Amino acid sequence: MPHEVFHYKSWQEIDQTAAAQGVRLPHCEDMQALKAPLRIGNHVAANRIALQPMEGTDGAADGRPGELTIRRYHRFAEGGAGLIWFEAVSTAPEARASAHQLMITPENLGDFQRLVDEIKERGLRKNGYAPVVVMQATHSGRYSKPRGVPEPLIAYNNRFLEDVPLPSERILTDGQLRAYEERFGQTAKLAQAAGFDGMDIKCCHRYLACELLSAYTREGEYGGCFENRTRFLRNAYAAARANLRGDFFLTSRINIYDGFPYPYGFGVSPEGGLAPCLDEAIRLAKLLKDELGVPILNLTMGNPYKNPHVNRPYDRGNYIPDEHPLVGVARMMDGVAQVQRALKDLPVIGSAFSYLRQFAPQLAAGMVAEGRCAMAGFGRLAFADPDFPGKILAGAALDAPCVTCGGCAQLLRAGIPAGCVVRDRQHYSLEVRK
Repeated sequence: MPHEVFHYKSWQEIDQTAAAQGVRLPHCEDMQALKAPLRIGNHVAANRIALQPMEGTDGAADGRPGELTIRRYHRFAEGGAGLIWFEAVSTAPEARASAHQLMITPENLGDFQRLVDEIKERGLRKNGYAPVVVMQATHSGRYSKPRGVPEPLIAYNNRFLEDVPLPSERILTDGQLRAYEERFGQTAKLAQAAGFDGMDIKCCHRYLACELLSAYTREGEYGGCFENRTRFLRNAYAAARANLRGDFFLTSRINIYDGFPYPYGFGVSPEGGLAPCLDEAIRLAKLLKDELGVPILNLTMGNPYKNPHVNRPYDRGNYIPDEHPLVGVARMMDGVAQVQRALKDLPVIGSAFSYLRQFAPQLAAGMVAEGRCAMAGFGRLAFADPDFPGKILAGAALDAPCVTCGGCAQLLRAGIPAGCVVRDRQHYSLEVRK
């Protein structure tokens, strides 16, 4: 496929190109659908715009928010999103994705309390409402780098993710998995004490809980059948719920499709191929709703380390996939819609809107207006322009959109404080000063 950089000047051009690729993208010029409030358990988001969890890799050594972390969330709070899905916070020191990933502990609880209070207060003062704030709790699994070098903790060996099989001591035992389930319980108690409205037990992008969903070949009680492969996630919910009270809710950001063939990927057919087969993803979503009581789900796909075009389509960078970006956008939109239509009474958040730059609001409004998702989630765009929600809600143009260069992700993977390399020069002046 010829390399094609984003060049569209109108939605008609996007529509024509999508049709030529055999796909369709929803579209709505009226932003009214995004202005509607959304009930999430006993909480209400003021609108249908969510900020996705984008790690900044800028916490202190002990896990507390750093100067850049605080700056980022102050800006996010004032931007006007109805929901802020706070970035990944590690549940254990050895499970951190970098030496500067956030990690909430009894010792730094006060720092998180202050930041959550400031998010709520700044949002209320600037926009007339406080955002709902969900903390993402994580175990980084095979992407653990607590000391700046890879120290993977895996569920099973995967030939698509390993040039050479990792040694057996890197494969977590059933006993170790049970211990990590309990860490989500401890983290949930701290998250509620910090003032978050809910907690996400992260199950996406091939981190530990997500990797276990595809542990078809693993022996023991965490591998093989669907019940075993979801055991870690279900038990983490049980441990978290045992430590909670009141209106605090639990949820997940889940992969509905990994983009790797069976038996190495979730959301594909056991009969082979890479086409999405979402039967188990829908089954998991129903389980989370009916048995675990989640009031909302955040949906995504792929692995940002191996097939990043699946969860964040782009057209710039060192690796250009053999797939038109609009095909990737459509796959995400269709997958999200399949789950939303199967669970009409469970609101789901969609992903991958940012690729369409200034036309992303029309895609988001189209998805929500057509009932294909209940809320539109933006990640990279929030780094590029934290004020974008207010612009969308006011009917203004997005004059500083993300250009999908991948620079923020490259910084993240390098363990360097991440921000928009195109739009946010102050971020780098602050980092250099540090």
